[in-house]
Amino acid sequence: MAKTEVILVQNIVGLGGESDQVKVAAGYARNYLIPQGLAIPVSAGNKRRLESLRQRRAEREAHELNTMTELSKSLQKLVLVIKVKTGEDGKMFGHVTNGMIADELKHQFDIVLDKRKIHTDHGLKALGEHEVELNLHADVKGTLKVKVESSNPLPPAPEPEAKKVDAKGDRRARKPRTAKAE
Repeated sequence: MAKTEVILVQNIVGLGGESDQVKVAAGYARNYLIPQGLAIPVSAGNKRRLESLRQRRAEREAHELNTMTELSKSLQKLVLVIKVKTGEDGKMFGHVTNGMIADELKHQFDIVLDKRKIHTDHGLKALGEHEVELNLHADVKGTLKVKVESSNPLPPAPEPEAKKVDAKGDRRARKPRTAKAE
């Protein structure tokens, strides 16, 4: 297959980042990358443009790093409260997923965070406070405190039963009725 070299104008997952010079199939470059404005062919004029693309990429990456560092510091101070349904014994139905955590962050604190940046080991499966790991950037890691609470009130603890009193006021123990054999 014929290969051709192109300069990427935008990040393309699995291919490269902005200002990278990559070899791709000629048809892929001709039919998709160049018409979509994702890449430009390698030429003398475009190589001069390459320096401005590299500078723009470095500025963008520095801005992302600063933004994610600030976000990490602010998230460490927050406590996210998630209400879940529980059974009568206080056990959760299901578990709290990364998507639920991302949705609650947006709802409670107006912070938009991709669920793939939140890492729990198969979700949170118990009530209480949990530390959740966040991978915000390749160089920035953080933690978030998540408090999982029951949305329905837990029943009061059962009281010790006294001797049963029947309708006549007798304190005799009643025998359970059994079905008569036919």
